[in-house]
Amino acid sequence: MLALSSANAAEPALSAADTLNVAQRAKPVAPKSAGPNVLRAQVLLDRAHFSPGEMDAAYGSNMHQAIRGFQKLHQLPLTGNVDPATWQELERDDAPVLAVYTLTAQDVAGPYVPVPSDMAGKAKLSALGYASVAEALGERFHCSPELLRRLNPGKKLNKAGEQLLVPNVAIIKPLPKAASILVDAKEGTLTLLDAGGMPFAQFPASTGSKHDPLPEGRWQVRGVATNPEYRYNPKLFWDAKAGDTKARIAAGPNNPVGLAWIDLSKEHYGIHGTPEPGNIGKTQSHGCIRLTNWDVMQVVRAVARGAAVLLQAS
Repeated sequence: MLALSSANAAEPALSAADTLNVAQRAKPVAPKSAGPNVLRAQVLLDRAHFSPGEMDAAYGSNMHQAIRGFQKLHQLPLTGNVDPATWQELERDDAPVLAVYTLTAQDVAGPYVPVPSDMAGKAKLSALGYASVAEALGERFHCSPELLRRLNPGKKLNKAGEQLLVPNVAIIKPLPKAASILVDAKEGTLTLLDAGGMPFAQFPASTGSKHDPLPEGRWQVRGVATNPEYRYNPKLFWDAKAGDTKARIAAGPNNPVGLAWIDLSKEHYGIHGTPEPGNIGKTQSHGCIRLTNWDVMQVVRAVARGAAVLLQAS
């Protein structure tokens, strides 16, 4: 039996073969729940383009918003629970929830380099790559490194040829082009809309703070840059450390703006990735809109210069 192991008694054990890939065994998912059905719902929501953020097999605030967005699209009661009607709609996608991935020599080799926490240290690196193979695989499969460990007890991530159970997200279909973007700070979401104003994809987002509130209003996409460099200017940050100086930070997934920057017509503001996917929707930003790296890359492919961007705080 394939099992999602638990490091402590508070974490429910998951049977990957008997539960995660078998639709008819799914049970209702509600706040504070955790386990196989939560992970199953997270994967199906992700594949339906209503991202729960970093998947971890636990019901959190990002998952709550993903469920409500999915229910709204499909004209279901907005319960925030994966109830029978919501399961029925999610399970129109009947592909396996888990897949087997074989570690390659390149996966194992990296290179992997620890990333300093300070800007001066980051500026000394020639690339802001992944710090570990677990981090790299977590981003590839939209999940926390801890979830990978629980899915693969006893497996070695430094061994080429090792077979791992991973969320089956490689089959996610590309999004159509969006006419506009709606960012809602109260809900902590970024939503893509078609020309008729109908939502078709939603992602959890960090959207500002009391020091740097989201600039409400209607803006436009001015351009898109993938794998961007980052130019740090301490004068733009209220919490910059004394002695900080301007710095050029090399490109890479652990760059402060992650894998992409979507420039907005509001100066110094944009939609971008992050080196800390587990914090999206749970911590504040310096006014910009932060998404996980995998979500921002989906948005990049769905937007073009001139797309309308509506930012609202309430």
